[in-house]
Amino acid sequence: MKITRALVLVAALAAVAMATVPLGAQQPPIKIGEINSFSGIGAPFTGPYRSAVEMAVEEVNAKGGVLGRKIEVLFRDDKGQPAEAVKHAQELVASEKVALVSGTFLSNVGLAVSDWAKQNKTLFVAAEPLTEAITWSKGHDYVFRVRPNTYQQGRMLAASAGKMKYVKWGTIGPNYEYGKRAWETFRDRLKELKPDVQVVVDQWPALGKIDASAEVGAILAKNPDALYVSLFGSDWLAFVREAQKRGLFQKMFVVGILLGEPEYIDPLKTEAPEGMLVTGYPWYDLTQPAHKEFVARFTKKTDKNPVLGSLVGYVTYLSIFEAIKKAGSTDTDKLVAAFRDLKVETPVGPITYRAVDGQSTLGAWVGTTKIDAKRGVGVMVNHEYIAGDKVLPSADEVKKMRN
Repeated sequence: MKITRALVLVAALAAVAMATVPLGAQQPPIKIGEINSFSGIGAPFTGPYRSAVEMAVEEVNAKGGVLGRKIEVLFRDDKGQPAEAVKHAQELVASEKVALVSGTFLSNVGLAVSDWAKQNKTLFVAAEPLTEAITWSKGHDYVFRVRPNTYQQGRMLAASAGKMKYVKWGTIGPNYEYGKRAWETFRDRLKELKPDVQVVVDQWPALGKIDASAEVGAILAKNPDALYVSLFGSDWLAFVREAQKRGLFQKMFVVGILLGEPEYIDPLKTEAPEGMLVTGYPWYDLTQPAHKEFVARFTKKTDKNPVLGSLVGYVTYLSIFEAIKKAGSTDTDKLVAAFRDLKVETPVGPITYRAVDGQSTLGAWVGTTKIDAKRGVGVMVNHEYIAGDKVLPSADEVKKMRN
């Protein structure tokens, strides 16, 4: 009898304990699959990107999560390979039951995941891949993109370059989707603004395998007035060092997409070329209170200054959290609907995901490079933030591209 009464008492106490646990704490976490190039040429961007994602998740979970559920991110390294990324997407959805997939770095990888998402009706939030095809010619209902694409950044740069005297142009970029698109959109807009432009040399080294000496020699042999560069990562560092030896930057004006980003200018230190027209991220000069707070939190967490990857990672996950809140659910169709015209407050101001194409209105900074002697690195000066929606095509133009 005593044993029976004891068991009844234990059961009653357990029931009371369970009843006093908040409902949200009993629910499973919301899982998000994050696929990115955490190794290889993308690491300078994706390492800080991951740190900022983790910071965003820690902050939202400290406030109780989203819809009363904690957020859990499952990270996968695609190693810069489209097939690897698709394999991870399949595993994350089928085995881990993630609510959506996000991330990717290289444009060809992003396109592969986007196509998989379309076929499998899975939400894909593309953080970094820049080819405009993701949201336009190959766009669909299940993909949304965070960063301003090659079309937008190309037009930003062309607006300034088109006012300059340079007529004979050359280009060098990685021989894949991003490099080609980055040049074509800049070139086409430049010719609209300056019809007498001529292209005298174009060089397309394989990504991650540049022969800097041969490439610099080929460009110098054609002697363009100006050079458009879409190299990045280790390819860009190797090119700069060879070009500096041979005086390339003194012989022609250089325009560089992405080359004002700390990921790619900081490693050069005082070797960074001065006077280039670039897009980038002058975090050290931005005065918005929300951005200063973001920098302070990121620096405290990582003991490092932010790079553009840090900002993109943070904004990507703020966007995902807001979409889940707006949807009130993790149901895919409801999340897709929530992302259309979704407004998100970010450290650099509000952005919106356009309903017509899923492209966010996050902008970019355009400025000129200069050596900061005190910090011993290249920085952006005379920079201007250009909102993404200032350089986006109309809804009718997008519909034509998608058709």
